[in-house]
Amino acid sequence: MYSLLDTAISWLLFVFGVSIPFYLILGAIGISGFREITSYEKYDTFYYNLNASIKILLSVVIVLIATFAIWWIGAIITFGLLASYVTLKNGWRKMYLTGFLILSIIIGTVWGYAPYEPLGIVSMALHTPVSSFTTVWTWPPYFSILGYEPHLTLQSLYYSFQISFRFTAAVVASLLLVMTNTPAQIIKTLSRFRIPDPVIFSLVVAMKTVPAVFESFDTSIKISLMRGYGGNKPKFLRPFVILAAAVSCIVPTIVHLLRGAKDIGISADTRAFRAYPSRSYFMQTPFKREDYIFSGILVIMVTATIIAIMMGFGRAIPYLT
Repeated sequence: MYSLLDTAISWLLFVFGVSIPFYLILGAIGISGFREITSYEKYDTFYYNLNASIKILLSVVIVLIATFAIWWIGAIITFGLLASYVTLKNGWRKMYLTGFLILSIIIGTVWGYAPYEPLGIVSMALHTPVSSFTTVWTWPPYFSILGYEPHLTLQSLYYSFQISFRFTAAVVASLLLVMTNTPAQIIKTLSRFRIPDPVIFSLVVAMKTVPAVFESFDTSIKISLMRGYGGNKPKFLRPFVILAAAVSCIVPTIVHLLRGAKDIGISADTRAFRAYPSRSYFMQTPFKREDYIFSGILVIMVTATIIAIMMGFGRAIPYLT
């Protein structure tokens, strides 16, 4: 039988795993912070002068490297790219915000995998027998309804921590592309890759819509807070107050976006989108010295990854089924 204290601790651990990522996202980053790291701002540094096709290729290469290479290579790429954010406009601020986003992804991934992962898979991934695992916590039997394994082990936590860097590397690279390129540059680059126009249009509308969603949410939430919503709650509960306010602001945000969709349609029509089989461009974006240098860096990264895999540093972590 489990004591009342054991049950209370189990539920506290459950609440911790669910709430901490949201607490970091809403408390440390905030809606306005998400708008900052998903919006383009004009600036003149290395990343802004880099051809958009190179940054798209960078994202693809990083996803492949993080997929097939050992986990610490993904970790090095994650923190290396994150450190390079200082070269962006308001770079320290964007590195701070993205850092908290990465932290929330790591915590969310660890807690989203560790309690559910069968110990047999963890044993296969870490090449360690289950008998040598270190049990951190034993869940009450009824937690099996949630899909939890009976025992939470240190090895399960470590395994889930490794998995998280499959995602963080791709997120950092994708945000870098969004923050340093206009939608027009993305359209031009994807057109050269022979991507169908409807797909390109959908992606670019999404690029423009995501910052608009955060901006609309931010405005609606601030208005709710100015009107006294959650004003009598303790300060440490503020992120949850913001979350509750965000839920109540979903309808006004959707209405605002639907009104904006009409403007997007008018804009596409006035620019004669898809009026001709091929597009014409007023400004050309030829490859420059920086593009060739970074292309060489990508080749080195791919070559080094292939060598690392051949030396046994390949994907040591199986995917979940």
